[in-house]
Amino acid sequence: MAYSMQKSRVAKGVGVTLIVLLAACTSDQRYKRQVNGNEEYLKAPSLHALSSPSGMILPLQNGDYEIPAVTRNGAVGKGLDIRPPAQPLALLNGSRSQYSGNSAVIQLENSAQSRDLWSQVAAVVQSKGYPIASRQDAQQSLNTDWILWSRADEDEQYSGRYQISLATQGYQTSLQVTSLGLRQQDKPVTNPALVQRYTVEMLNSVASGLQQLNDERANRIAQGETADLSVQSGADESGLPLLVVRSPYNAVWTHLPAALSRIGMKVKDSSRPLGTVSVTYDAPGSGTWDDLGAKDPDLRNGDYKLQVGDLGNRSTLQFTDPKGHTLTQSQNDALVAVFQAAFSQSSTR
Repeated sequence: MAYSMQKSRVAKGVGVTLIVLLAACTSDQRYKRQVNGNEEYLKAPSLHALSSPSGMILPLQNGDYEIPAVTRNGAVGKGLDIRPPAQPLALLNGSRSQYSGNSAVIQLENSAQSRDLWSQVAAVVQSKGYPIASRQDAQQSLNTDWILWSRADEDEQYSGRYQISLATQGYQTSLQVTSLGLRQQDKPVTNPALVQRYTVEMLNSVASGLQQLNDERANRIAQGETADLSVQSGADESGLPLLVVRSPYNAVWTHLPAALSRIGMKVKDSSRPLGTVSVTYDAPGSGTWDDLGAKDPDLRNGDYKLQVGDLGNRSTLQFTDPKGHTLTQSQNDALVAVFQAAFSQSSTR
């Protein structure tokens, strides 16, 4: 009985220790910001003058190889935050982005859609639940209240206030997010890297919301543009083979995932603004080709990249293998009937 009681106590002690360790691991996120390895290099002895035996003649000193004395400022070792600076993403079509001072900016070319851009910006801010402290629609500007961020790589979360504004100059419209303050546990934070990180996060959040609105609008428009998805063989400016689809980009992009799935291509990643699609091809059985009424294009199983081009009322599809080689002319020609049937079936489902 004594042995049983002692064993039980040991088990409970081990269990409590594990719980404490797991709790410490889940709450301490510093490892996500720190360099791997030890800090032995910080214990390296400092440089000192070379001592030579009496009577020895040393070569002339050459300043080209002299290591200058440096006063060490800032964090080192585990105290150094190794996360790269946050960068604003050009998520919107035809946009450019930059960060300067305390402001992150996305520049867009003026278009018919830009006329309603401010109302879309305000709608995105509200839909994401960001509190608005003040709003001036005439000046196309608003100030947020304190927004509490939630990041897995921080021990204590940060909160920030921002000014979001639109400005039109010439042929460009600028969406700008400016930091009005950053704090952690009610203490002001002025570290430039942290201010940049959370200002950029705010801009990217708004931009991703705008891109989602654009995608939804494009999908609605594409529903009425699917009458003609005819496919033919073509070539790019370099003479490399590609497919030409006689339908606008938005319509092709909307029906492309279903068409690819029909012919055994699984989409792994895609970017609508860039027109890029990464797929993995696993050749289907003969029954699939019979259903499509097309011949097997004899593609090798594996990964491919698909570039979708926008030619206005037409679109292009060009496949490349992992080595960057385009399909052969015969393979490209065989895909004409394959995609024609796949698009036809996807648009009727």
